[in-house]
Amino acid sequence: MSDANFSRTVLRTVTATVYRWRRSLLLAALLVALGWGLVTLVRTTGWHELARQLAQLGPGQIVVLLLLSLANYLSRGLRWHLFVRHAGVSATLAQSLRHFIGGFALSVTPGRVGELVRMRWLQRETGFGLAQTAPLAVVDRASDLVAMALILLGSLALSTGGIAFAMPVAGLAVAAAVLVTRPTLLCAGVTGLYRLTGLLPRLHARLRQTARGLGAFNAPSLIFFTVLLGACGWAAEGYAFHLLLIWLGTDIGAAKALAIFTFSMLAGGLTGAPGGLGGAEAAMIALLTVEGVPLEVSVPATAVIRATTLWFAIGLGALVFPVAERIAAKGAQS
Repeated sequence: MSDANFSRTVLRTVTATVYRWRRSLLLAALLVALGWGLVTLVRTTGWHELARQLAQLGPGQIVVLLLLSLANYLSRGLRWHLFVRHAGVSATLAQSLRHFIGGFALSVTPGRVGELVRMRWLQRETGFGLAQTAPLAVVDRASDLVAMALILLGSLALSTGGIAFAMPVAGLAVAAAVLVTRPTLLCAGVTGLYRLTGLLPRLHARLRQTARGLGAFNAPSLIFFTVLLGACGWAAEGYAFHLLLIWLGTDIGAAKALAIFTFSMLAGGLTGAPGGLGGAEAAMIALLTVEGVPLEVSVPATAVIRATTLWFAIGLGALVFPVAERIAAKGAQS
């Protein structure tokens, strides 16, 4: 190996190592910031009050919350399977659910790594390349945005009083979903960005290929059923939040609870933080406070609902991930 090639190899290795460390440090900082914020809020209400509120929940109630979250994962997993099959990928429902739930293990990693690993598993088990599987992550995320925006608008229409910035957030979610699922618009945007910068021609070509592949998912019947599945899933978790507030002695109404939960999830996603860490929790506590819910209720309610949704998903993903990886590795070898 020449000195120039050796130097380039060393530089690439160092750059990749620094990038991995930077992402790990970012995730650690997010978790520390979230933990510190919750601890600070809990200290303002007192540990004894927090423990008293949490003690009101029995094992049966925790199971109900977890089952409602599981209903969300299965509903969205079935939606993922519909997208996979519509893309022409020959995967079974069991494969799709394994990939979808296994990807939850990486929910709080930067860059949506969980969605990338799902496509990697698909490629190894079915032989379908990135050109066919890349659009799946886009349409799945877009379907979530539309479903949550519809839930937010519907719940606000049924509740008394509104939420500041709810309409712009819902509109932004729908606009983003429409933009990223319209091949012509997305291709034009990608091409315009490339002409402006002239950077990363290979990435530009792959993005254009992905954008063109989105046209296969514009069938009205597919859009209807996938948005419906997403809405049912997220509504189940929103209803769990409503039940939790009742069990903690605060009933703000199902519609309002659903609106607060959905808005918080969207707001957390808009921050760009993995899993909406920090943003979702802050929005939820703030909105509950506006509704007159005291901190000694809003803080444990937020902590419990995030534990039974996000962290429960991560736990399930951690159990499924090694199984999915092992099966995918066997598929790559066959």
